[in-house]
Amino acid sequence: MRLLKTISGLRSYLSNHRTQKTIGLVPTMGALHPGHLSLIERACQDNQIVVVSIFINPLQFSPQEDLDQYPHSLEKDHQLCQQLGVEVVFAPSAIEMGITDNTAGSSDTTMVMPPANMISGLCAPWRPVHFPGVATVVTRLLNIVQPTTAYFGEKDAQQLAIIRRLVADLKLPVEIKSCPIVREASGLAYSSRNQYLSPEQKQQAKVLFCALSKAQQLFETGEIDSMNLISAAKEELALVSEVKLEYLELVDPQTLIPIAKVESAGLLAIACWLGSTRLIDNVILRQRKPIIAIDGPAGAGKSTVARLLAQKLGLLYLDTGAMYRAVTWLLLESGIELEDQATIAEVVSQAQIQLLPNSDPQKPVLVKINGKDVTQIIRTPKVTAHVSPVSQLSCVRQVLVAQQRKWGETGGVVAEGRDIGTNVFPQAELKIFLTASVSQRAKRRWQDLQERGENEITLQELIQKIEKRDLLDSSRSLAPLRKADSAIEINTDNLTIEQVVEEIARLYSNKVLR
Repeated sequence: MRLLKTISGLRSYLSNHRTQKTIGLVPTMGALHPGHLSLIERACQDNQIVVVSIFINPLQFSPQEDLDQYPHSLEKDHQLCQQLGVEVVFAPSAIEMGITDNTAGSSDTTMVMPPANMISGLCAPWRPVHFPGVATVVTRLLNIVQPTTAYFGEKDAQQLAIIRRLVADLKLPVEIKSCPIVREASGLAYSSRNQYLSPEQKQQAKVLFCALSKAQQLFETGEIDSMNLISAAKEELALVSEVKLEYLELVDPQTLIPIAKVESAGLLAIACWLGSTRLIDNVILRQRKPIIAIDGPAGAGKSTVARLLAQKLGLLYLDTGAMYRAVTWLLLESGIELEDQATIAEVVSQAQIQLLPNSDPQKPVLVKINGKDVTQIIRTPKVTAHVSPVSQLSCVRQVLVAQQRKWGETGGVVAEGRDIGTNVFPQAELKIFLTASVSQRAKRRWQDLQERGENEITLQELIQKIEKRDLLDSSRSLAPLRKADSAIEINTDNLTIEQVVEEIARLYSNKVLR
């Protein structure tokens, strides 16, 4: 692992890998705790190179805040990163980052100013320079590292929303991934400032999570009124008089504008003081139906299982594989070479894909692209042979993943693919990793082709193709095939399709609906 302290050194190191490897960035201010480590672990799973930046940003501290007291532990942080497999720790000085005056709000540096509505509520009134300072330094880090993906924790929900917005508005070529809040056994969210709490205060601080949980429980009974949800949380907070409330607000998770009712989703955020330590926490109240994500290798039966499962449970079947096949067909039909990624990006970004219910529930969903029905033709060997390399193209994945996530906003979806549970819907309530032996998958595919009168390929050739596809899918740099940590693996070698569907339906009933 390299410890680099200059921009030129970091850029030189990354320039040797940028075109061939994905780069993950985890921006931190050091004093790493399990919350940070969860971000780093996720980045290491997703990327071939991980950069962890450690920079205590003076621009986000006002004169009365604890910049000088903020914990420094570079050597310990360096060791933790090395243990997790991080390639580079980037630890620049303020001068290296272009900050010559440590006074927040100083006029001698270019600042990035978030939208006014995003810095008018929650933490902003108490920390007026904080979010412009965060936005400025995060933008610089994204420009310096130019990562494929950057990782942020959901505990700092206001910061996360602002960063998503600046990336969208400034058209920065990076994906922002959020990771769930990591909590101590008591429920207290991990924070670098927790070390300032005495053992007694740590016990008292767990009331923050208790208050949020009480509101969430009320929400799950059907309550969506903001005042009632906030009142429930405040009642719980009142049980610990030592905790002094700064704010408790229910806002839209994306715009941060206060909401009167939870129509689709609400961010219930809290900030409190316990002695001289300021603590924040939050919970998302989401009005959406559950999502079932089915991952697994090619030929494991994901499409058939997902379609029949959706029919059985009355959910929407999101055939993501068909989307990639439709795009592959379009590119082949248009005669576009895979090397011409600029043209591919333009074509795919303008393509209109429709997934429509089939009148015969035993058959695949109807697939249209730019108005043309391609339901049957996208299953031909020609399209099958090209879909894997097409799906590796970042310009294709970026567009289709965005569409898939849009469909999943309301939930009630059964989705299948290679990375549905790990990348597209990591928040899915039920994740299944469907697999089978290569020989069994090849046999199923061969029988399917025979039934359609397609005899151009032998069973042995199919086995070789599937082995090659597995290797390609598992070793690809962008969203490789892997089992999600929380996924339940089902081997279908000795199971019928009906048995697999019944098993997943049972899991759904026991783990999601109970």
